[in-house]
Amino acid sequence: MSKRGDRLQHKGARGSRRAAAHRAEGPAARSGARAGGEAPARWRVWLRRGAIAGGLLALLAVIFLGFAVGFAARSLPSFAELRATQPGQTIIVRARDGREIVELGPSFGEWLDFAEIPETMKNAMVAVEDKRFYSHFGVDPVRLVGAVAEYALGERARIGGTSTITQQLARNLFLNNNRTPDRKAREAVLAMALEWKFSKEEILELYLNKVYFGGGAYGIDSASRKFFSHPADELSVGEAAIIAGLVKAPSRYSPTADTQAAVDRAKVVLRLMREQGYITADQASVDVSEVQLKEQTSQNSVRYFTDWVLPQLDIILPETFEPIEVWTTLDIGMQRAATAAIEANTPANAQGALVSLDRDGAILAMVGGTDYVASNYNRATAAMRQPGSAWKLFVYLAALEAGYTPEDTVTDAPVTIDGWSPRNSTGQYIGETDVRTAFAFSINTVAAQLGNEVGFGTVASMAKRFGITSPVATYPSMVLGSSEVRLIELTQAFAAIAAKGIKVEPYGIAKVTTASGEVLYRHETTNEQALVADYVVAGMTDLLQAAVQTGTGRAAQIGRPVAGKTGTTSSNKDGWFIGFSSGITTGVWMGRDDAKAVPGLQGGRAPARAFAAFMRHAVKDRPVEAFETTVELPEWQMEPDEEAMFGAPEDYYFIDEQGNLVEPVRREPSRSPFGPDGERLRDAPPAASQDFLEEATGGELPRPPREQRRPPQPQATRPPPDQ
Repeated sequence: MSKRGDRLQHKGARGSRRAAAHRAEGPAARSGARAGGEAPARWRVWLRRGAIAGGLLALLAVIFLGFAVGFAARSLPSFAELRATQPGQTIIVRARDGREIVELGPSFGEWLDFAEIPETMKNAMVAVEDKRFYSHFGVDPVRLVGAVAEYALGERARIGGTSTITQQLARNLFLNNNRTPDRKAREAVLAMALEWKFSKEEILELYLNKVYFGGGAYGIDSASRKFFSHPADELSVGEAAIIAGLVKAPSRYSPTADTQAAVDRAKVVLRLMREQGYITADQASVDVSEVQLKEQTSQNSVRYFTDWVLPQLDIILPETFEPIEVWTTLDIGMQRAATAAIEANTPANAQGALVSLDRDGAILAMVGGTDYVASNYNRATAAMRQPGSAWKLFVYLAALEAGYTPEDTVTDAPVTIDGWSPRNSTGQYIGETDVRTAFAFSINTVAAQLGNEVGFGTVASMAKRFGITSPVATYPSMVLGSSEVRLIELTQAFAAIAAKGIKVEPYGIAKVTTASGEVLYRHETTNEQALVADYVVAGMTDLLQAAVQTGTGRAAQIGRPVAGKTGTTSSNKDGWFIGFSSGITTGVWMGRDDAKAVPGLQGGRAPARAFAAFMRHAVKDRPVEAFETTVELPEWQMEPDEEAMFGAPEDYYFIDEQGNLVEPVRREPSRSPFGPDGERLRDAPPAASQDFLEEATGGELPRPPREQRRPPQPQATRPPPDQ
């Protein structure tokens, strides 16, 4: 056989062997061989399909983004409209004479065109906030990729620090400060829309004139005037670095809050400017600590007043965002005198508060504490404190309305009421005295007896009638001032006595106008409402005047008629003096915020002296006014119960012994409240006759004994002062 035949025979044998082996491996082996050969091809197919799908999705995203940016760009206001918009409302608060007290809200300086803005200021802002500002399209891809990566890794706080200047402008103009992916996406779209519609110069001009620098200052000119007392076109390299450094955290880097922090931040700005070629090494070495800052006046006590009065604008005004001017009732001279009086007389480690009202309720001065910067808590309007004996105003008002007069005889003696035994601060009892002396020297046992006689609910009702809105208890010790009140509402009650019994409502806003002078609101005096009869007012004024002339309030004398009352709580925790003269009513409180004892604090000492120091200034330009203290009783005196109050029945409401409001049920007396001998009957006459009641009930009823009012008793010498 030839060689060729041998080779063919050999190949045939090998083929037979492979066929035999193939048959021996079976179907499973053949299937595995096919799979191993097809797997690489299938992977490449799916990879190719994924790439195509990703490309299509990216193309669709780009198309969608392009439409979104284009639509946003078409919807954006014009450059002129954006330039005219302001990010908040400016409020100028004026005193009663028109002088500006404080300007609140955004402060805007002069608008600087791009060419007017110093190159140093532009470069400083770009260097520290957005070094690729002139090359990106609104969003910096480098910063964006880094931000997305960090967000995916959980470093979510970083997402708020990646915005370009254009993104910051978009946020300031159209969005809020929420750090969410959704808000960041909208911010990016708006930033690209701004870049589409406006030039880089226009964007930077808008940004530098609108960015917030802290302290209410918007724009570089406002910031320059606030911190350096000159316009922005005069900024030096160091000053520009300080201003540019504020954008990251205006409150943290404010030179008026932390000078060192502002200097350290400015050094960072100078370093970045040098690294990016905006300034030389010599310019970067400027000592920013030598920059002259504007001298800042400290926050004074007038802010207690503005903090109290400005929230009322939300109630009295329709919604408006235009600049407004609030004309208040505050007297600048009296405010200064009030501040000085509190600072000079408040004991060490204690706080003091003062509020002064004109005869119509206009607030002339308000001091809420000894230092507004240290504590802006307003103790004149917010602090709830026990008034001590100053609360006796309502006890004696109820007694006078029930028929007592200043000359009536009362007894200072130990007394127990429902298990409560009040004592005088001196620990002594003087026996028989008159109402005037008992009030002037603040005798506790007499106040307790009077409160028990007229009814503790009646005293609480009187307090409510005179404007006390705080909760009032009706247990016996309430007559000595155990129910907490605010200084402003207790002063309001005394002001009603100064107004001859007419209701007084404190107010601080006289009118509100726009910047152009249009009146948006004007305070109108409500209808005069008499709270008690004239003879009650005269009797109460008599008692209050005696407390200053001869009693516990002698330190409040100012050389003209003054009426008022002291108040001191247990352990000298609170000291009060509230009084009036020449139509001005002033209340003073002193104590500690933690309600700890203040050694030597008594209402007749530091508070009374502060009252006198203030009132000497407050009334110096007012005529001397004598008080009307002549008590002219009506033909028949009112009963001491709730059936015969002064005025129309609907004017008053009542409180039961649990402190709940009770609607009164009124009826006219069927007969005179006096007996045949002229003695006043204690109880009001029944609605039906005795015979009718016996017939209706089927039996004889016991006849109530007639109680005599009080036998006249001789006068006693006056006791020593009860502090």
